Amino acid sequence: MTRFVDVGADPAPRNPQDPQNPLWEPVVIPSAVLEAETARLADLPAPPGGRRETRIVHPDACARGMGLAPGIEVRLAVLRPGERTAPFRHNAAEVHFCIAGSGRVHVGGRVLECARYDVWNQPSWTSAVHENPGDELQVRLVYSNAALLRLLNVYLVDAEPPAPDAPADPERRGDEAAGAPPPPGVFAIGSGDAWLMPYERLIDPPRVDSPVLHWPWREVKEQIDELAALGARYRGRRLYLLYNPLTGRTNGTTPAFFATMTVRPPGIVDRPHRHVSAAINYYFSGSGTSRVAGKNYVWSAGDLMLSAPGWAIHNHASDDGESVYELTIQDQPFHISQESLLWQEELSQPPALLGVQRGFATNRGELGS
Repeated sequence: MTRFVDVGADPAPRNPQDPQNPLWEPVVIPSAVLEAETARLADLPAPPGGRRETRIVHPDACARGMGLAPGIEVRLAVLRPGERTAPFRHNAAEVHFCIAGSGRVHVGGRVLECARYDVWNQPSWTSAVHENPGDELQVRLVYSNAALLRLLNVYLVDAEPPAPDAPADPERRGDEAAGAPPPPGVFAIGSGDAWLMPYERLIDPPRVDSPVLHWPWREVKEQIDELAALGARYRGRRLYLLYNPLTGRTNGTTPAFFATMTVRPPGIVDRPHRHVSAAINYYFSGSGTSRVAGKNYVWSAGDLMLSAPGWAIHNHASDDGESVYELTIQDQPFHISQESLLWQEELSQPPALLGVQRGFATNRGELGS
């Protein structure tokens, strides 16, 4: 039976300014654990569809969501040499990160040759086939918003998807990019800043092309290595966003997530900060420590970490020795679209609602670089 719950009778609400996060604790999945799970998957008989995959699930995740963060699913995917998956598609957008081996991806009418540490996206409801024509095990981390869709009870999988090498559907091309006028009937009321839209446009929104993009690691590394020269005086993070122009002002790799590649020279300590978006880091070189909500978490190359639960104060420090390279996935674009992305770059200053209020600046211009 439907209930009415008096909000005034609830206990005192959680203070959003509280630096502690009582919900999901950060977790570090050590490289040895990931390697053991990779070996287990590789030893299994080939499953139907050929997808040797497992979800990496946070201890606090509910049975429906099964995410590493509340809205972020992370899967470990393995292909033996010579294996090929059947076509697969679902209504979640994905980011793929190859952490071992190499492979070939047939997706969105494209064929991508992908090497270790390459990143690519798979748009929602786009059929894909992954194959491993090499002689080494192929291992990928796959990030998607499937966990959020399952919580909303709207996660859908196509049981018989089309072949991924089919020509692009012309219905998916961008209407507005081609200059097509909007459907008639949209008009302003009142003082002219409020609008009414008819049902005909509601059920036929402007279409955009959702491209498949590939960021080869060899090219990305050339660019982020130049950021290492900024020196210890730099007040910012040495990273590049793997940007998808489809996402526009929300600064995403997919409409739900961004993926960034970061270099941390030895001995660099970030300033503490916090944001509503959750962050998951995969460290593939170097080692260091993260301090999250008052606790220290040690990590090294090959570790996967839920490094920033929403609104927990955190910062990261690289050890002396080898530079740190990492891929970070955050659900920042989702929060920008929801007008919920509070971000506090400096704890001595008030947070800003990014995408609505003015954001933050670094001192890069002062360094002459």
